[in-house]
Amino acid sequence: MTTSGAKSWRYDYRLAGGRETLTIGLYPDVSLTDARDALLAARRLVARGVSPARAKQETRAKARTARANTDQAFGQKWYDAKAPHRSKSWCDNAKRWLEQDIYPALGNKPIGEITPDEIERLVRRVAEKRGAKSGHLARLIFAQVFKSVPRDLHVGNPARDIGSVVELPKPKPKGRPLTVKEIPTFLGAIDRYPARPSTKLATKLLMLTFVRKMELIEAPWDEIDLKGAEWVITAERMNMDKPHIVPLSRQAVACFERLQELACGSPFVFPNNSDPRRPMGASTLNVLFDRAGWKGRFTPHGMRSTASTGLNAQGWPGDAIERQLAHTERDLVRAAYNHADFLNERRRMMQSWADYLDSLCSGADVTPMRKRPA
Repeated sequence: MTTSGAKSWRYDYRLAGGRETLTIGLYPDVSLTDARDALLAARRLVARGVSPARAKQETRAKARTARANTDQAFGQKWYDAKAPHRSKSWCDNAKRWLEQDIYPALGNKPIGEITPDEIERLVRRVAEKRGAKSGHLARLIFAQVFKSVPRDLHVGNPARDIGSVVELPKPKPKGRPLTVKEIPTFLGAIDRYPARPSTKLATKLLMLTFVRKMELIEAPWDEIDLKGAEWVITAERMNMDKPHIVPLSRQAVACFERLQELACGSPFVFPNNSDPRRPMGASTLNVLFDRAGWKGRFTPHGMRSTASTGLNAQGWPGDAIERQLAHTERDLVRAAYNHADFLNERRRMMQSWADYLDSLCSGADVTPMRKRPA
């Protein structure tokens, strides 16, 4: 009986030469039958040299940890860490997927107890409600949240393990490629338009690197190695399992060096005009293209098709071109081989492409730089 007069079931025992007490529970909240069952289980632990009182404390501690380590708790930590360095559109989308899809379904569950089947059902529900792409992106966010969990919790990454569970529709072409004759005309129009120097340099870098628009305009400086002439886009920003290497031509390095001067200490290569702690707005390049006279004719995404068409016509290996475009390789063994085997080829290709663009803009004859292998 406690000092307040409450009665409880207790078990006094000796272990390793010392006296310990296990409080089973209050009477009558714990019935006689339940108390006897708990006593029997405790005696079995003592017989094995295990302290029932300590085991109960550890169980309670694990339960408290589980309650603190919910999916929503880690999801919020992940979002809070990423949001200050991402665009407003990214923040809005990520917050919507978390708050409207993930948290209502699994937010209160300890993250270590979430199963691949639960994630798959969630992804399919999102896909049915808002389309396959939304379901796919919800799974990617889930995978990134799991990736942010400390390793000592040993939760793995069930969102990554299930792979793609919804079939994405084939993307519609985003802008036709420029013809060879149009490249100097287009770059001349951009150069003449009274836009900010950094925006014009972004256009040039799209042509020199043919990365995706958001990969370029959200690039942080810590991805750029000017001495090594290499840009390594993180796996997280690529929504892939590994980073993407972009060899930089001499012309691309010169663009980045000028951008360092214009960035004025911002962590981003292309800081936002109103807040240098954020990257350039997602629509900035599209607006420039439209106002420079190319509305409805060419978009930033079309740069990738322009480069692909030109390089294929010049006879560069298709695998090297596809690898540089970061097109997903379904055969993982082949993907690893391409990654290692084509990097030197890609370096030569990127420099040759930059030199070719210079020759076009200087009025040289349009001729292939490389004959297609026999």
